[in-house]
Amino acid sequence: MSKQKTIKNSFTLTGKGLHSGLGITLTLLPAPENHGIKIKRIDLENQPIMEALAEYVTDTMRGTVLKKGEMQVSTIEHALSALYALGIDNCLLEVDAPEFPILDGSAKFYVEGIHEVGIEEQTVEKDYYIVRKKIEYTIPETGAKITILPDDTFSVDVHIDFNSSVLNNQFASLSSLNDYTLKVASARTFVFVHEIEPLVNMNLIKGGDLKNAIVIYDRLMPQDDMDKLADLMHQPRHDANKLGYLNGGLKFSNEPACHKLLDVIGDLALIGKPLIGKVIATYPGHKINTDVAKIIRKELRKQELQAPIYDDTIPPVMDVNAIKKLLPHRWPFLMVDKIIDIQQNKIIGVKNVTANETFFMGHFPDEPVMPGVLLVEAMAQTGGLLVLSTVEEPERFSTYFLKIDSVKFRQKVVPGDTVIFHLEMPEPMRRGCALMKGHAFVGGKIVCEAEFMAQIVKNK
Repeated sequence: MSKQKTIKNSFTLTGKGLHSGLGITLTLLPAPENHGIKIKRIDLENQPIMEALAEYVTDTMRGTVLKKGEMQVSTIEHALSALYALGIDNCLLEVDAPEFPILDGSAKFYVEGIHEVGIEEQTVEKDYYIVRKKIEYTIPETGAKITILPDDTFSVDVHIDFNSSVLNNQFASLSSLNDYTLKVASARTFVFVHEIEPLVNMNLIKGGDLKNAIVIYDRLMPQDDMDKLADLMHQPRHDANKLGYLNGGLKFSNEPACHKLLDVIGDLALIGKPLIGKVIATYPGHKINTDVAKIIRKELRKQELQAPIYDDTIPPVMDVNAIKKLLPHRWPFLMVDKIIDIQQNKIIGVKNVTANETFFMGHFPDEPVMPGVLLVEAMAQTGGLLVLSTVEEPERFSTYFLKIDSVKFRQKVVPGDTVIFHLEMPEPMRRGCALMKGHAFVGGKIVCEAEFMAQIVKNK
């Protein structure tokens, strides 16, 4: 497991907005644990703040636009991509305009700024979204498709294909975020010349020029029309008989595909937590990227905590014999079979429920259901192991529960179920007392939850 991160110091970037043409100042500031990525409009009354989350996406025509109430901000994907790739979980972005500066059309300056001020590891663990089963989403009209598969790490493959004599079929792959700075960050956004005039007429790219995008000329047009467009954009005139890139070509052969990969990461950052899984994107764009992020956000809102991963091929941290050295409980009241993970403030235990449990004799003979009070007891025993792990000579202490609150039962537990217990201490123990939040899972779903207060007492 890894810890949350923020930047060590603030830094500022300035530049013009792609859509508005305004001069914009954007400052990235450190933020405390569990803050997340948030955006603050310092040019508006009361300086409103918005979380960078997919549910606030309102437009994806020429970039990702977030809106909450009267606050709106666009062109946020390059900043979010850099923050995500460098593992920044907590950051406040203060901007004095309705969009972020386009800079050179890449994430390069964000990455450089983060590296310059440094990254600070915090004390709280990262909360990942772990892909447990295949996610697939398609937009039939465009052929765009995103598939996310379970995997041990985060990786992205991108395939793009345009009906263009200059830019057609390209592929980009990122197997490790460690390669993002060198392989992806400097990839610039791109636009086709035949797309520019409608955008100019709609006042959508007042700040566009040859310095902040790759401009692709792939369809011959009259010289007069080309000159008119260059004048509209305040750019040098170009020979209309020469197809190609108007600003000197690509930094590397698959730069457009790499930029699409950059955008995929930035848009998926709107999930609100790092993702573990393999992303395969075919003809991606901001619409499909953010649609997938919204789907995952919807799933996360249904269940506040993902079930821990349980791989029964990995030896436990504590088997039942080790557990019996710490807990005084014995058959038929020992409710934890093994511990598969234990950390400073978190523990994960396992209980395999069989038809031979004695309580099924009376609860109920014809419809065996594990009593809810025993689920709570099993969570309490798991939490007791966490508390005892914090003291020297734990066998000389016992744990007693002083209070149990907010108990909820969501689903029956029956013979054959494997129950996974997740107990966490939100704050350190004080005066021998610990607060804990517990969840019990079966099949990836929460079946029971409760809050505990426990006291650790030295045995006489």
